[in-house]
Amino acid sequence: SEIFCSSCEFRSELRNAIREDIFDSTPAYSGMSEKARKMLLLPDSSLQGSWNCKQFVQGSSDDENGENSKLRMKQTSAVLSNYLGEEAPTGDEFMEKIGSLCGSKPSTHWIDIVGIVDRKIPHSWHQDTGRSPNGDTRTVLLGFPKDDNYDGCGVFSHAIKLKYERLAKEDHPPQEPVVYPKLAVGNEFIVRPRFAKGCEIIIFRDIDVLHSSPDIAYRSSVMRFM
Repeated sequence: SEIFCSSCEFRSELRNAIREDIFDSTPAYSGMSEKARKMLLLPDSSLQGSWNCKQFVQGSSDDENGENSKLRMKQTSAVLSNYLGEEAPTGDEFMEKIGSLCGSKPSTHWIDIVGIVDRKIPHSWHQDTGRSPNGDTRTVLLGFPKDDNYDGCGVFSHAIKLKYERLAKEDHPPQEPVVYPKLAVGNEFIVRPRFAKGCEIIIFRDIDVLHSSPDIAYRSSVMRFM
């Protein structure tokens, strides 16, 4: 938490390493040209894949040095080790640990969201799925602020806390958001989560809130684990 919040270099290297590791191990991106790879990995571009590392390293074995040669998140592991030392988790452990917060039946979907930053935009209220399998499946957001020691809003999504659970219709496609394009909400009902040291992650069930990009985003990105 201390170094994550206080070191822009660490956050930048960590974010770039996660993006590259996921890109390079995601079958949908295989076969792309180096030009396309560079464009998709630009820091102002959103990128998606899966946070699940175990599915990519099945049947892995230890190399002659006793280290696992089949880690998925190799560059992420190197960054964590460089900044945190010998006690650092591997990149795979880092991703799986955050992913484990998603509950008992996660989709394992991951996306690094940039969006429109540094200018005001209207809220666009929605649910990502309108579902929470087993009642304990949650969305986890890891924020990457622009500034060191940042304490404020604009990193995480804004939200409206619902009085009752709101489930998507049974025939609603699971990969499509549930949108509320005409919903007008009073400012007093909008929750603007604060990013600060010790508040780098927020967790919620998608059936308990409606959410939107911040009216003014102030961040490098936010990573969403589902």
